[in-house]
Amino acid sequence: MNVPLLDLTAQYATIRDEIQAAMREVCDTQRFILGATVERFEKASAAYCGAKHAIGMSSGTDALLAALMVAGVGPGDEVIVPPFTFFATAGTVARLEARPVFVDIEPATFNMDVSKLERAITKKTRAIMPVDLFGQPAEMDAIGEIARRNKIPVIEDSAQAIGGTHRGKRVGQMAEMTCLSFFPTKNLGAFGDGGMVVTNDDTLAKSLRMTRVHGAETEYHHSFVGGNFRLDALQAAVLDVKLQHLEKWIEMRRQNVARYNELLAGSGVTTPVELPHNRHTYHQYTIRIPNGRRDPVFEGLKAAGVSSKIYYPICLHQQECFKKFEYGRGDFPVSEKAATEVLSLPMYPELTEEMQRYVAEQIRRLVKG
Repeated sequence: MNVPLLDLTAQYATIRDEIQAAMREVCDTQRFILGATVERFEKASAAYCGAKHAIGMSSGTDALLAALMVAGVGPGDEVIVPPFTFFATAGTVARLEARPVFVDIEPATFNMDVSKLERAITKKTRAIMPVDLFGQPAEMDAIGEIARRNKIPVIEDSAQAIGGTHRGKRVGQMAEMTCLSFFPTKNLGAFGDGGMVVTNDDTLAKSLRMTRVHGAETEYHHSFVGGNFRLDALQAAVLDVKLQHLEKWIEMRRQNVARYNELLAGSGVTTPVELPHNRHTYHQYTIRIPNGRRDPVFEGLKAAGVSSKIYYPICLHQQECFKKFEYGRGDFPVSEKAATEVLSLPMYPELTEEMQRYVAEQIRRLVKG
């Protein structure tokens, strides 16, 4: 049996007519950049997140970059980030000639360890950027309390967790700015790149809208140097359709998670942890395989027709391009250990019980062997 990591064609088959109608509407208007279609999706997204403003961006990376720019991050500043996440989290910080200051993660959730956060704050700290990794919100209440006490803004990297909640609050309600990604593989994925910044602050929202159009409030009048971070109308049209199905898809993922957890119980692998005060959206279903067995299991699954992926095999502080920051092996041991043990299994709403049983059987066989 062949089991893909993700099957977007299965999702598309269920909404093909809706998607094509929405795209035809944009083609008929020939309004491809911003405009009414983008505004409609922004309003729907803000309502879904329970926030005042949602500003569409060209990608999740550009959403992070724009948020950092609006926060005033620049040369010589520091931004606190976890070392175990996608490159863009720290890459956008370095792109502004600021320093990413890493704080290790919790072993169970893979999110920033709040107990280690405050000691990383210095006079140069300009922002704290927690990540809601794999779909589980970080400890945003505790992070927010520390940030307020130190008068530092929080930029939440929620590229993987739209629809997630923490202590009853939805992603988009807990930080000064929350950044989303609509990369095609995300739970809410576009037909290309797309992103968004969500905020409750009117001033920040205005600055973000200007930042995405080269710092202009009106055409040809530039108050500051921004960028070209605009969301395409075709992407907004696709996303607006998909947003109406997102809650159903998240619940289908969660049902698949419950089945995986049951099938893998006692197998020798550690299944994902959902904290009782969170709603995990399971962008990835990521297990831990200890004792140096992860890579052989990965190869064995491939041979058995099961696609899996390692997110992330190299921590950010160990990346070649960050050598200048003078971090080394052993500086963040929890992250480094996770990088040797994590394996993400096939996870999408349309995954069948037969597929999951096959995946679990192969894992049990390979771990035992």
